[in-house]
Amino acid sequence: MNLDRAMFAFAGLMILVSVALAHFISPWWLLLTVFVGANLLQAAFTGFCPAAIVMGKLGLKPGCAFGAERR
Repeated sequence: MNLDRAMFAFAGLMILVSVALAHFISPWWLLLTVFVGANLLQAAFTGFCPAAIVMGKLGLKPGCAFGAERR
């Protein structure tokens, strides 16, 4: 698995978890969904994603979206 696929999986997981928490616990958990969506949007334009940097340091190889030239 490369960094790009790991980031997509992590973002999708965070969205699903936040929706489940909003349904079962409190609607305030939808703010996590908003945060993930805003972070995805800014990463699309800037190429900067803190989670991608952390995952890169954990040893995942970069793909096209989060290549070394983007950091």
